[in-house]
Amino acid sequence: MATPNTLRLEKVTLDDFPAITAVWYAAFTDPGLRVLFPDTPGVRKWLTEANRNDFLNKPFQHYVKIVDPESTDAEGRARIVAYAKWDTAMISERGARYPAWADDMPAEACNTFFQREDNERRRVMGDTKHYYLDTLATDPDYQRRGAGSALVKWGCDLADEHGVAAYVDASKAGAPLYQRYGFVDESEPGSGDVASMVRR
Repeated sequence: MATPNTLRLEKVTLDDFPAITAVWYAAFTDPGLRVLFPDTPGVRKWLTEANRNDFLNKPFQHYVKIVDPESTDAEGRARIVAYAKWDTAMISERGARYPAWADDMPAEACNTFFQREDNERRRVMGDTKHYYLDTLATDPDYQRRGAGSALVKWGCDLADEHGVAAYVDASKAGAPLYQRYGFVDESEPGSGDVASMVRR
């Protein structure tokens, strides 16, 4: 499953999560998000372990990655340049989205932010079965090379295969990517920088 410019889509493996965390921090530099997820060794370890735990214990969560076979990491493996986490469970089936916050994370602010995301998802989707794009991150060096598109398409194809909708909390800046795959912004007026996007 190749993407343009020799990039390749693969399933994430257990050894990938430190690199996944590095991609997350390279991709998400918004100051507001960095308040919630400060770039400290403790939070990086927490995020790596949170994703590893989901990978091992939540079979309804699917991790896929884009690798550049022409570039290698410190271990000599193809460099991970983007990844997505697609969640096929409804909120009521998923359980807690994250484990207890790390000590150097603002717990109350994190709870408020992610509760607002869940509430918005419930408002838009109700009881309609759907798959949720929990995370999509692309290293800035690899943006506009088809990596994000390939990861969105992977989840949309899975949703189509099972006859269900798809939902994502997108940034307003990132919304055009999702619109190309049939997502529509159903945010309420004045909802801020997050677009509540659904593909029915």
